[in-house]
Amino acid sequence: MLDQAIAFGNFRLEPNGGLMSGAREVRLTPKALELLSFLAGHPGQVITKDELFAAVWHKSEVGDAALVTCIQELRKALRDNARRPRYIETLHRRGYRFIGKAHAARRATAGTERSALELPDRPSIAVLPFANMSDDPDQDHFADGISEDLITGLSRIRWLFVIARNSTFVYKGRAVDVTRVARDLGVRYVLEGSVRRAGKQLRISAQLIDAISGAHHWAERYDRELGDIFAVQDELTRSVAAAIEPSLLTAEGLRALSRSPENLGAWELVARAQTHLWRMTKEDYETAIDTLRRAVALHPDYAPARSLLAFSLMFAAHMGWTDRVRDAFAGREHADRAIALDDRDPWGHTALGYWALMEKRTEEAIAAFRRALDLNPNSAAAHAHLGHGLAFAGQDQEAIEHAEDAIRLSPFDPMTALCLGTIAVSHYTAGRYTDAARYTTEAARIRPGFQGAHRLRCAGLAQAGQVEEARALLATVRRQQPHLSIDWIRSNVPYQTPELMERFLEGMRKAGLS
Repeated sequence: MLDQAIAFGNFRLEPNGGLMSGAREVRLTPKALELLSFLAGHPGQVITKDELFAAVWHKSEVGDAALVTCIQELRKALRDNARRPRYIETLHRRGYRFIGKAHAARRATAGTERSALELPDRPSIAVLPFANMSDDPDQDHFADGISEDLITGLSRIRWLFVIARNSTFVYKGRAVDVTRVARDLGVRYVLEGSVRRAGKQLRISAQLIDAISGAHHWAERYDRELGDIFAVQDELTRSVAAAIEPSLLTAEGLRALSRSPENLGAWELVARAQTHLWRMTKEDYETAIDTLRRAVALHPDYAPARSLLAFSLMFAAHMGWTDRVRDAFAGREHADRAIALDDRDPWGHTALGYWALMEKRTEEAIAAFRRALDLNPNSAAAHAHLGHGLAFAGQDQEAIEHAEDAIRLSPFDPMTALCLGTIAVSHYTAGRYTDAARYTTEAARIRPGFQGAHRLRCAGLAQAGQVEEARALLATVRRQQPHLSIDWIRSNVPYQTPELMERFLEGMRKAGLS
């Protein structure tokens, strides 16, 4: 058995004590806890069934079912996968082995500091109780509600590990050192904030901190008039949760870029690829797709890698950077596998939606995009992609509403150019050509490599009567996409009806495309 406390992954195991995850106790049956202590006390050793029965059930006569039940309980508590274990390895006909990377940890007692917990293998965050800066003690409930709703909202981000409220509530009302909080709870990021009331005015401040490096990745202040308290709470939760997601992705991407590619895990490869996707250039997409293919090859059951690869293949084909016919099957295969691995991950449904959009399967595309938004209503990206699908289906009003929701939720989002492109497509399909040209100009200014925006601007200018400007722009576009033609557009630009396609082709013909 253990003679000292050890830490592994996001857990701490103490002799004659229990299993902790951060400040939260992981409830185990006594025999499961005894079994884990014995295995962890002999790291790297193959322990036979007979040895385990002698150590854990030495006073009882039990069969294999008792051991199997305890192992299953431990796997569930540790979130360990029997096929790709991180902590307990099953060796057929030989026994079991503890393979977690464990290190000594001091027991947390009064007056002593807790040893740092190892960070999880994906981004991790703790939402501290928001501080009530008002004299009114009734605001405590509002501040606590903001914190609790943010934990719930952030938990919808499947790639993010969110510490439970019970673990963070011990810090309520205390001045805290976020570095120590992160070490106590085993997280990289900390979200903290405050609530202040003056009359009928509320001011909520929040900031996202990388507790390892001390960097501030995001901060915002929200001023609201106090009315329906739940409506205000819901609005603030949506705004903060939506703004944090791209901020975390950006931070994780930059961290991954600073490391050697050979030392990157599954999530870090995905985060590294994400930084290239946002730039919307052919060269960046080539790099992202190569990175994601490597992630899938090394980690075939990692859903985010498959989701992002499927999306990347389809978006690159839409821009004219890759061959749609060649990549469509792979895109569908990766999207389907991602959903099979985790059907509650919005990324997988977004990827499936984009594949269906490119294949002109309109109802399937819109349904997949809506499913992604249902899974995370606070996601600016989910709003953006649903709007994109609706725009190409000619549902301009709802498309614009979702694109504007995305921008409002996350005004500094790297995906803003896609939202502007959505609004431009919506105006074009509705015959508002001057507006379409205006929004494509802004989208292309933000992301000069956004080839779809340049093409639509050509058509919009031509339809608005600015033919000479449209023709000059088309010459530039064709230098970036020499194979651009009317036939290519018919096959690769996802207008969902023949009428919408002909309207776009009419503009491109006026701009000089044949």
